[in-house]
Amino acid sequence: MAYKVSVVSLGCPKNQVDAEMMLKYLVDGGFEISSVEAEADAIIINTCGFIEEAKAEAIENILECAAYKNEGNLKALIVTGCLAERYKDDITQEIPEVDLVVGIGSNSKIAELTLKAIEGKAENSYGPKEDLDLNGERILGGMPFTAYIKISDGCDNCCTYCAIPKIRGRLRSRKIEDIVKEAKALSEKGVTELIVVGQDTTAYGEDIYGKGKLPELLKELCKIEGIHWIRTLYTYPERITDELLETISSEEKLVNYLDIPLQHVDGDLLKRMNRKGNEEHLRGLIQKIRKAIPDITLRTTFITGFPGESEEQFCSLQQFVKDVRFDRLGCFTYSAEDDTAAALFDNQIDEQIKVDRMEKIMEDQMTIAALKNEEKIGSVCEVLVEGWDDYIKCYFGRSRADAPEIDGKVFFTTKKPLVIGDFVSVMINDCLEYDLLGEMIDEFAE
Repeated sequence: MAYKVSVVSLGCPKNQVDAEMMLKYLVDGGFEISSVEAEADAIIINTCGFIEEAKAEAIENILECAAYKNEGNLKALIVTGCLAERYKDDITQEIPEVDLVVGIGSNSKIAELTLKAIEGKAENSYGPKEDLDLNGERILGGMPFTAYIKISDGCDNCCTYCAIPKIRGRLRSRKIEDIVKEAKALSEKGVTELIVVGQDTTAYGEDIYGKGKLPELLKELCKIEGIHWIRTLYTYPERITDELLETISSEEKLVNYLDIPLQHVDGDLLKRMNRKGNEEHLRGLIQKIRKAIPDITLRTTFITGFPGESEEQFCSLQQFVKDVRFDRLGCFTYSAEDDTAAALFDNQIDEQIKVDRMEKIMEDQMTIAALKNEEKIGSVCEVLVEGWDDYIKCYFGRSRADAPEIDGKVFFTTKKPLVIGDFVSVMINDCLEYDLLGEMIDEFAE
C-alpha cells in the first residue's frame, strides 16, 4: 500500500510551480497524493521566506501540521522551499517538530528523501541551487485551465532589500524551445490560460542569449493552439521596451495587462534600493505604456518605510499614486531581511510609521479602484468562468484585467448552465470596491 503525502505550497506562483514539479516526482516515486492532511503519512510544506510576514506564515503552517503527529497519521513533517534554502539546519534546531529540511537544489530527490523520513532515516539535503530543475513535468495544483509557466529562476538585480539572489542564486533562463514544449503539453491537457512568471521576466534570456528575449518568447507562445490568454507578471520598469509594448499590443492572446513592481518613485530612495529611475522617468514610462496600449491594466507594488524614507518622500509617493491611478496596487511595509544590505542601513523607520504610510496608500488605492470599477459599468468583458457561488447563486470568474489570487473577480448571473473553464461575455451592471457584477449575454466565440 502506497504512503500518502500532502503538499502545502505557500508564497508566490514561482513557488507553486516548484511544488507542482515535486508532486510529479512523488507520484513517480510511488506515493499517493492526498489533500486530507490528517490522513497523510508525510506532509511537505513548500515555504516562502521572502519577508518576515511570509516566514511567520510558514512557521504557523509548520506548527499546525505538526499536530497531525498526535491527531492524525503523520510520520514525517518536511520543509522545502525558500525558507528551507535560506535557514537550512536552523529549522530543525529551532522547530524540532520538523523531521526533514530539503533545499531547492534537492527538490528532484524529494521522493526518496520523503521515504527515508517516513522510515525514520531523515537526513537534511541541500544540493547546489543550480541543481533545481527548471524543466520537467508537473501535476497542476490549481484550476485545470490556468497554469503558471516559470521561464527563469534566480535574479541578478540585487536590490538591497531583497534576499532572493542569496536564496535562489543568479538568473537562470530556460531555453525558448523548452518553455514552448512545456506550454504545448499544458495546452494538450486543457490549459487555456498561461501566466508567465520569473523573478524578473523582462530579464529573461540575458544570461543565455546575451539580451532580453521576452518579446520573442511571448510571440512563440501565442502560436500554440488552444491557449486563449497569456499574461506576464513581474516586469521591471527599466526593461519595458518598445518591442515588448508592440508585442503586447499586436498579439491577441496577450492580455493587455502589465505587472510592474515599482517599489518607490523617489530617485534617491530608488538608488538606495539599487533600483533605477526616478519619478519623472516613471511618470513618462506610464504615459508611454498607456499611449501604446490604451486599454492596458497596470498593476504595481510599493514599499513604505524603506530606511531613510522622509515624510516628504512618502508624500511624493502618495501623490504619484493619486495622479497615476493604477488599476491594481499592492503596498507592503519594509522588512529588514537577514543578509541584505538595506538591513544594515542607518535611519531605519519606526514600524508604526511604516504601517501608517502603507495604510494611507491602500486607502487612496481603494478609492481609485472603486472609481475605476464604476467606469466599467455598462461595458462588456470577456470572463473565464472559475466557479459557482452557492451563497449568492451566481457564477464567478476573472476578466482579462484580473490575475488569479491577487486581483478581483467578476460575479455574474445567467440562466444557462456553464462549464468551469468556459470563456463567456458579461455585461457589467454594478460593482463593489474590487469586484464587478454583471449578467452573461453570450459566449465568446473561440
